[in-house]
Amino acid sequence: MALSMEAWAFAFGILGNIISFLVGLAPLPTFYQIYKKKTAQGFQSIPYVVALFSAMLWIYYALVKNHDSILLYTINTFFVIIETVYISVYLYYAPKKERIVTVKLFLLFNVFGFGTICLGTQFFAHGETRLRVLGYICMAFALSVFAAPLCIVVPNTLGFVFGIFQMALYMMYKNAKKVLDQAEPKIIQELQEHIVDVMKLSSIVCTSDLDSVVIPVINANEDQVLLIEDPTAYNLIITEEEVKQVKV
Repeated sequence: MALSMEAWAFAFGILGNIISFLVGLAPLPTFYQIYKKKTAQGFQSIPYVVALFSAMLWIYYALVKNHDSILLYTINTFFVIIETVYISVYLYYAPKKERIVTVKLFLLFNVFGFGTICLGTQFFAHGETRLRVLGYICMAFALSVFAAPLCIVVPNTLGFVFGIFQMALYMMYKNAKKVLDQAEPKIIQELQEHIVDVMKLSSIVCTSDLDSVVIPVINANEDQVLLIEDPTAYNLIITEEEVKQVKV
């Protein structure tokens, strides 16, 4: 004899409750570790706050539905109890800063958020519309509870990708500074040779009738050529290595 749709729905409901029950027990190893270390530092409380919020919403949905809700009552009552225990243990072992954050999250989701949804659906939605809106909200937060581990997976994956990209850039450009360091002495030497040539030419064409002498010199950093016009007479000692000015 074929099973009716109601029977199939009840069977899948029981299966869903079993899976949800196992999901609710999944954090037990984490809290056992917290108990052994006597500290909750390094752990986050938001998954348990959101899970409690989701369970509260499902119980409210079951109250609004008011029929065929026994499975919703059972599993979500279990979640309210177990998540409350998790949050209490976390608050007991967490540092002061994490305790304050957890209390703020609890007030935001489980007091202000839950109260806003209850009041909003009571006054602005009626009949089937209220039930449909509540169903969408409950499904969204139920998915967030099951997707919470992605908060760990996604940042690690992005960090791995960007780390590979950074290593590739380093391998491509790690020799750029060496090339510049090798080229810089050659450029400075060529610049000095040109200046020496200009200085020699200036010493040839200068006469005593000139009122001033324009002297090209290299600045202290050896990266610019300065033209200095001195109204006094200078004797120029020019060698291949350096240029000196000796005032008479």
